[in-house]
Amino acid sequence: MVFTNGCFDILHRGHVQYLQKARELGDLLVLGLNSDNSVKRLKGNDRPINNETDRAIILSALECINYISIFDEDTPLELIKIVKPDILVKGGDYKIEDVVGREFAKETVLIDFVDGYSTTNIIKKINS
Repeated sequence: MVFTNGCFDILHRGHVQYLQKARELGDLLVLGLNSDNSVKRLKGNDRPINNETDRAIILSALECINYISIFDEDTPLELIKIVKPDILVKGGDYKIEDVVGREFAKETVLIDFVDGYSTTNIIKKINS
């Protein structure tokens, strides 16, 4: 079982490709989704753009995701402790030693982001 997490505020191609690659690493993918309060604390008061229910519904339409759990903490550590994934996946902007909860997974894998895709850039483009 593979676990990853994130805000996934404005779903874009980079997110989808990342999630598909994560799913290919195991027989099912569990996604920890940051709650609205968690996103606000991490990204600022003007985020999220889409609320947690909308983000969960949109993500649940992706075939690569088997389960979604919304968490309110700043990190998914408590969720990872419960799930105990075989493989913990994070984006290529992390270093293995900085991945929260890695000690509760059998393996930690970093997946590179798709160049040119970011929620922040989409928001900037919309606002300009």
